Amino acid sequence: MVVHCLLFQDFETSIEFCWAPLLVELKKGPGNRRILHLDLIEENAKYWRAADVLVFDSAHWWTHSDKWTSWDLLMEGKHVARDMNRMVAYQRGLRTWAKWIDLNLDPRQSRVIFRSMSPRHNRDNGWKCYKQREPLAYASHPHVPEEMMILKGVLKSMRFHVYLQDITAMSALRKDGHPSVYTQAGGDKVVKQHGTGHGSADCSHWCLPGVPDIWNEMLNAML
Repeated sequence: MVVHCLLFQDFETSIEFCWAPLLVELKKGPGNRRILHLDLIEENAKYWRAADVLVFDSAHWWTHSDKWTSWDLLMEGKHVARDMNRMVAYQRGLRTWAKWIDLNLDPRQSRVIFRSMSPRHNRDNGWKCYKQREPLAYASHPHVPEEMMILKGVLKSMRFHVYLQDITAMSALRKDGHPSVYTQAGGDKVVKQHGTGHGSADCSHWCLPGVPDIWNEMLNAML
């Protein structure tokens, strides 16, 4: 867990950024292997207790595979697995998070918002973001990620009312909003990477300013 804090004294307000992309605990085990504990969360959640507003986001890192995978082993109770269906693991991790929220937060004192997952355009949906300069006018066949269905199911089962900030559908229209094959190498130098194939385009991140600014406008309207 990495925590960064900004303090705005004139407004008696602080904003904390807590880096825990899987929500549940990722620890080092024997042989320096990374173990994702699907039923443990307190090491991360201890930073959340006193907040007036909590904004969560978790989905992208659960889908990494092969050399990009986020863990070496998964653990739940005493059961250890080398791997499992990624969406099953995601659901179990979200249920651990949901249980913590239900048991530890007071809706009269805290507001909880969960931002949905950012869509991609260079996978199997046919929306390639490489060299795209215009957004889609509309989605004729809206793609609903499996992660979204799992998230909605978990939120629906909770006693604590969590507000869903759905940025998935609107962001899916912005196939022109990604860095494409360009990356910042350091300082202000921007370089082109990997030649020209659309398979190398970065569809996991968004250009700034751009789509994330609209997410923040939506978030501000929810507060």
